[in-house]
Amino acid sequence: MQIVGYETAAADDEQPALLVADGGTVRTEPLAAGTELSYQLGRRHCAGTFDYETGVHTACDREQAPYCDRHTTRWACARCTGDCDRPLENCREEHAIYLAAFAPATFKVGVTRSWRLETRLCEQGADRAAHLRTVEDGRIARRIEAEIATEIGDRVRVDHKREGLHRAVDAEQWESLLAAYDPVETFTFDYGLDLDVQPMAEHLAAGTVQGAQGRLLVLEQEGTIYAVDLRELVGYELEPGGSDRALQSSFAAFE
Repeated sequence: MQIVGYETAAADDEQPALLVADGGTVRTEPLAAGTELSYQLGRRHCAGTFDYETGVHTACDREQAPYCDRHTTRWACARCTGDCDRPLENCREEHAIYLAAFAPATFKVGVTRSWRLETRLCEQGADRAAHLRTVEDGRIARRIEAEIATEIGDRVRVDHKREGLHRAVDAEQWESLLAAYDPVETFTFDYGLDLDVQPMAEHLAAGTVQGAQGRLLVLEQEGTIYAVDLRELVGYELEPGGSDRALQSSFAAFE
């Protein structure tokens, strides 16, 4: 068995999940709160390819993970600043420009197709967000994003998101930022984690699921709360049984 992908909870009626390949087919491993996971992580290598329509997985044994050069797909818009001729069909769709907030006070600007706005924000695990404006295509949106990014930034590291999982957004700083943009609408998201300590970063697939925020899966194991970046699990082979590694414990585990 190998972890070949993951799904985030991008809507209230959805649950995060791991995509696990076994013998050429892929099954979904639900990650709803309360789920008990009991896997050991084995060797990590390229996750190969997965056809979502047929459910067929093609394995790859190359050492690069999560994907080797042959199986890496590069998103053409990842570094686009609007200096293009709209090469993709998606570029011609209506786009929204947004600000996202991650507790306690990390902010970023981003763009997405307007119909995916709330989904995209949940995928990223934003605590709060603001829809700044809607424009006719992706090229215009990227140009506006690039301009705003010189002041705010357009990337947030996963570690920074983890460090704020147990905290609330600094409302004063957020409102001060929004005052300069007059947003169309604002959003507040609740992922149901209700943490009072910062989770510890780990790579594991064992423990009791507490919930997920974006691609961060929160697990409890022997009194310690861990946050696992789901993308960092892709490529690992799985074996039944709890983690056999010595894990760092928080002080809360001894209280």
